[in-house]
Amino acid sequence: MSKNSQFQKFFNQKSNAARKEQFKQEKKTVKKERAAAIEKFYEEKRKKKEDAATAAVKSKAALTEKPVATAAMPLNKYVAHAGVCSRRDAADLVKSGEVRVNDVVVTEPGHKVAPKDVVKVKGKIIRPSRNHVYILLNKPKDYLTTSEDPQGRKTVLDLIKRATTERVYPVGRLDRNTSGVLLLTNDGDMAQTLSHPKHDIKKVYEATLDRDFTKADFEKLLHGLTLEDGFVKPDALGYADASNKAVIGIEIHSGRNRIVRRLFEALGYDVKNLDRVMYAGLTKKNVPRGKWRLLTEKEIRLMKHFNPQTRKKKEK
Repeated sequence: MSKNSQFQKFFNQKSNAARKEQFKQEKKTVKKERAAAIEKFYEEKRKKKEDAATAAVKSKAALTEKPVATAAMPLNKYVAHAGVCSRRDAADLVKSGEVRVNDVVVTEPGHKVAPKDVVKVKGKIIRPSRNHVYILLNKPKDYLTTSEDPQGRKTVLDLIKRATTERVYPVGRLDRNTSGVLLLTNDGDMAQTLSHPKHDIKKVYEATLDRDFTKADFEKLLHGLTLEDGFVKPDALGYADASNKAVIGIEIHSGRNRIVRRLFEALGYDVKNLDRVMYAGLTKKNVPRGKWRLLTEKEIRLMKHFNPQTRKKKEK
């Protein structure tokens, strides 16, 4: 073997710089592969977590889902369960001739609707909702408590656009310039229970007057006043702020139109600001003005048991 052939293996070796560069590139490749493996691991973990959350939501929805009616129901109830409006408003809607059943105008709210019937409101087909939604909104001023406004003014539905894809409507009403707790739902039965006068649903308001509320007028209001539409007596009355006699807290169950404002106006006061701080046990705690949240399962159960007749049956 020649001398050159003995040392040939050393002659073919790469320079130190080349070896360093090769090692550097190999190290980069290993890092990339490791990073890709880690990313894949966490991506799979995220996907599993998302799938589990989706399954949980579907499972919860299945538990609270109310089946579409399989038997005939009154037309106004059908309209309410479709999320168009409350059952009382639905009765007025039917009487006005805005509802068609199988392309025939029906003006009788109690008309029985079968599952196979096609019901239209103002030309649009409606169907009872399968999934009930309950939203608590802290209503700000200058928003109408209605589903739509012909004049194009802002409504409370503009504030909850991202809350649900279901068609919901407000339970009861708050004046345009009255703020505070407002419930929206597509549950016609609950809306009927909460809106009906016989159920005596309590509401608590904080009224800011144009001047101090005198002790004499406090006593008059506490014992009740006779307005143009009858006698009204608050359930409770008090100064909301001991240092400010112009801020009054009033608890009342009457659902008459503008009842709180009219009570103070009857005594010669102008209500500068009116805020509903409680409705049917719900408060606006931790809900900023103009914001909303979904009711908890516990709150929903409480809402469904506000009907005194239901409680009496259970007690028996």
